Amino acid sequence: MAAAEDSPARQTSGRPQLSSSMRTSSYLKEHQQYRPPKNSDNHNHFGIDTVVEDLQGARLSPPKSFSPFNGVPSKDEPPRIVEGVSHDFTHPNCAPPPGTRSNRLIATLFYKSTSSRASSQVIPSPRLASSNSDIPANLAPTTNIESFPLEPPSGADCEPLDHLYGSYISPLCITSFLHLMSTFPSPKGIHEPTSSHRCLDDPEHPLVVELTLSPAPSPDYLSLADLRKHEFIYRFEQEWNVDVALQRDTLWRRHPRLVVFDMDSTLITQEVIDLLAATITDPPGLAAKVADITHRAMLGELEFDAAFRGRVALLKGLPATIFEQLRSVLDVTKGVPELLRALRRLGVKTAVLSGGFLPLTSWLAGELGIDYAYANEVVIDDSGRLTGEVKGTIVGRERKQELVLEIAKKEGFSLEQVVAVGDGANDLLMMSTAGLGVAWNAKPRVQMEAGARLNGASLVDLLYLFGFTREEVDLLTA
Repeated sequence: MAAAEDSPARQTSGRPQLSSSMRTSSYLKEHQQYRPPKNSDNHNHFGIDTVVEDLQGARLSPPKSFSPFNGVPSKDEPPRIVEGVSHDFTHPNCAPPPGTRSNRLIATLFYKSTSSRASSQVIPSPRLASSNSDIPANLAPTTNIESFPLEPPSGADCEPLDHLYGSYISPLCITSFLHLMSTFPSPKGIHEPTSSHRCLDDPEHPLVVELTLSPAPSPDYLSLADLRKHEFIYRFEQEWNVDVALQRDTLWRRHPRLVVFDMDSTLITQEVIDLLAATITDPPGLAAKVADITHRAMLGELEFDAAFRGRVALLKGLPATIFEQLRSVLDVTKGVPELLRALRRLGVKTAVLSGGFLPLTSWLAGELGIDYAYANEVVIDDSGRLTGEVKGTIVGRERKQELVLEIAKKEGFSLEQVVAVGDGANDLLMMSTAGLGVAWNAKPRVQMEAGARLNGASLVDLLYLFGFTREEVDLLTA
């Protein structure tokens, strides 16, 4: 009887249900078998149940004390510009702290727009105009998402990077260089290296960019001379079709006092001795023979002094008036008159040290306004013809170095304020003596040994190595 009475009771009792007051917006909470009550008495206890179910109403950490901003920047309240002028309060280019010295490296990047690669059949990337996008123009290799490369190019025939990202020094080129320089060890105790850049000619599509790196890589790891020849630097130049000039950021870099030039294939585009040989028709092939000796001497394959005497001997019998006849033939390198005009306005002394012939060198120096001119003197007989002999010391490697030292001493200039520009192996010694040696469209060995390389169309590019912008260059050369 009791069992019968208990049966209906069990039939009428149903499963527990959630009332409307107990429902929440969480599916997980609604279908749990157990919902612990809220602990409203102890707010300092946070168990796993409270975190899971009552996270919205719980505070996991004590409230942060609030104090109104009093106008003094701090770690919690860094200075920020809400609107108007944007200014950076860091000090990457300021004077060093008292008792210390600055240790900055200047890297000047020149895009080789006249190189064979830049003018090859491969169509360079278009120079996209700037837009309102946060991404700079040509930051990506294409604006068409359908043709965006999903994998990096591989193989020897892959397209050069400057053709992908822009035929100029693109943002990706600068980023790649900064990443490269970050791989070199910094001096001990330096934890926050900084960098900045200036587009020296065009802010949208620059062909010349100056980067300031602080600090310079540790000299205990690599000297500046070795850093300039580093394989990583060379590989970067090949990938991006640029020349990289590395210099210490010193006062002398910005204020040179003496610039010394080679003449043949530097101030002019020809080799004078080859022009002389070309006037001789008998015996046939003499001009080609002289030109071959000249080329091998410039490469450093032949001793310059002996090679020069041998070539002059082949010119025996030429009339001395040939030098006057060649004046109209000389082709002055593009940008030379403008560069020399700028150097005069800056008060910089100039010199030409030529392994050629004094009659032409002196005449050209007078035409261009060069302060000093040195070259070789040839012997002329009573009939007014060349004897095939050279008078005095030949202006070769050692003599050019001696002349640099003599002129600098006479003018009272430090060698750090001397710049030497040349293209041949016989220029290397004077270039290493000067504070900065610049290889101008030079032979491979000279390119590797020189402190800086310029492979453009105009020698005015030399002014960019001193830190001048295009605006300043235009003002100096006007």
